[in-house]
Amino acid sequence: MTAAAPSGVVTFLFTDVEGSTRRWENDAEAMRVALVAHDNMLREAIEAHGGWMFKHTGDGVCAAFSSPRAAVDAAVAAQRALELPVRMGIATGEAEIRGSDYFGAVLNRAARVMAAGHGGQILVADSTAVLLSGIDLVDLGPRRLRDLPTPVQVFQVQAEGLRTDFPPLRALDVSPGNLRPQLTSFIGRESEVAELQAAVKAHRLVTLTGVGGVGKTRLALEVAARLADEFPDGVWFFELAAVADPAAVPDAVATAGQECGPVGGRSAGGPHPTVGVRQRRARARRRRRPDRGDSRALGDGANRCHQP
Repeated sequence: MTAAAPSGVVTFLFTDVEGSTRRWENDAEAMRVALVAHDNMLREAIEAHGGWMFKHTGDGVCAAFSSPRAAVDAAVAAQRALELPVRMGIATGEAEIRGSDYFGAVLNRAARVMAAGHGGQILVADSTAVLLSGIDLVDLGPRRLRDLPTPVQVFQVQAEGLRTDFPPLRALDVSPGNLRPQLTSFIGRESEVAELQAAVKAHRLVTLTGVGGVGKTRLALEVAARLADEFPDGVWFFELAAVADPAAVPDAVATAGQECGPVGGRSAGGPHPTVGVRQRRARARRRRRPDRGDSRALGDGANRCHQP
């Protein structure tokens, strides 16, 4: 049964198929069939949780809920059933209903939060997050979103059966780099964090040594995340555990960089990635002021810091 249109303070769920234009161009008939199933699954999930679907955007829907928890539950249920990569955004606030549509700033927020995500991801604005209990949320931090005057604290919903690993959000203030939000809390070790932060700011290369399993990588990632805003060239994580040949390290770094953005990678007609990485390294060595506009390397490889 279709729920009545909620009024007053409303929680909105916005959805969109990621890469829909490409899918239409590649195989219009397959996309047409997939979209019918997509529409049915979304409608069923929304109505089963007391929501009111008030708009269809072609490749997505807009739904209103009187309960923030119901909106999140509907989004989770839909994501578990959907085959297409659908990004979802949820925000709560006052809205005015006129006929069969809503108006208000909260709708813009829901739309912008959704647009920052990726297929399979459910993002929640702080206006909704503060009203939830019993939901596993990952704090992705305050983000500047297009056309919104102030940053929005964004959270990612985690639930059984959903993906947890996504690229960085599509936000205006995303800094260069490939760090992804950690899914576990970092507790304690503040003295080690402070020591490592000071070392990274003062030296180009800092190596963490110790036996396996003591938390070298987790400590390095925590420090890198805390310092990300201080290095305009970004903070990058390169997984080298599987690289046995030292000569293959430049190629491995270049390959990882190409997956996330330009780190000396090869553009059309440009040099080989290895050349780009070596050129970047050479430029870094020539800099006289290492604290201006550069990146930093943390080597995992936390008993003490090695500071060349």
